[in-house]
Amino acid sequence: MEDQFQRQIEYLRISVTDRCNLRCQYCMPAAGVEWIPHEQILSFEEIHRLIRISTQIGFKRFRLTGGEPLVRKGIIDFISRVSQIPGVEDLMLTTNGMFLPEMAYALKAAGLNRVNISLDTFNPERFRELTRGGDVNKVFQGIFRSLEAGLKPVKINVVVVRDFNLHELPKFLELAQDHPLHVRFIELMPIGISSDRRGEFVPIDEMKEILGLQGLELERGQIGSGPAEYVTPAGYNGSIGFISALSRHFCNTCNRIRLTADGKLRPCLHSPKEFDLREALRNGSSDEKLRKLLMQAVWNKPVEHHMNEEAWQGSRVMSQIGG
Repeated sequence: MEDQFQRQIEYLRISVTDRCNLRCQYCMPAAGVEWIPHEQILSFEEIHRLIRISTQIGFKRFRLTGGEPLVRKGIIDFISRVSQIPGVEDLMLTTNGMFLPEMAYALKAAGLNRVNISLDTFNPERFRELTRGGDVNKVFQGIFRSLEAGLKPVKINVVVVRDFNLHELPKFLELAQDHPLHVRFIELMPIGISSDRRGEFVPIDEMKEILGLQGLELERGQIGSGPAEYVTPAGYNGSIGFISALSRHFCNTCNRIRLTADGKLRPCLHSPKEFDLREALRNGSSDEKLRKLLMQAVWNKPVEHHMNEEAWQGSRVMSQIGG
């Protein structure tokens, strides 16, 4: 399935819930956000139907996100059902890692292929402050339990913020050096961030210089099908990746669209344009009607996002990339 700019769109990010067990500072205000009423959230049966239909037009890769997807009751059984749909070649999950110590083996047994885990600091106090109550030790337990369970690859997402964790970047290299982990450094995006914090943005080139990696050539698409560019230094068990949504955006190779928890299909992760699949699902629409809506959304995928033009202007709340 191609969009009008000849990009092959085969990757669907699916938010199965808007709820989360953490309150990360770059993701939501201290008071939290107003949760979407349960009746407005797509049921697992509705999501399963959409995944089945999407495989008929070429979608192969599916990432489950949130909120925190592991807080939703019945997620293991849902993953098991989705993994059995013909055409589902890659089933992934993005998580904060807090539930992985108890769930990693069950997720693997259910058919999950791989996992992305958010981790922005090693420091327990700073982690507790950033997440407003999280336990970084649980995240590390989840990382290594995922490796033990055979989830592969295990990727670590690090949102880089100048005055928060920039000094910790070299320590993250040790994770990739000592273990088969793929650590990805992500540029802070101007979403849910006030304009007075623009000084906290760190471009990829500066990260590479701090890490001593500026002379190594990066390759895109080396691990998985996401937007990261990777490098594997000699002697490393894992790799280092960079996701640059602003300084060198990856729109020309973007292969994904996003389904929100309340059933809105967004051709671009950072665009307000959306197609209401929940309404179509609940008004008796046929599979063919839903298939056409999916195809329409793909065709209307914009050529690129406009975060560069809008950078640091708004205060809209949305989590960072987890692809």
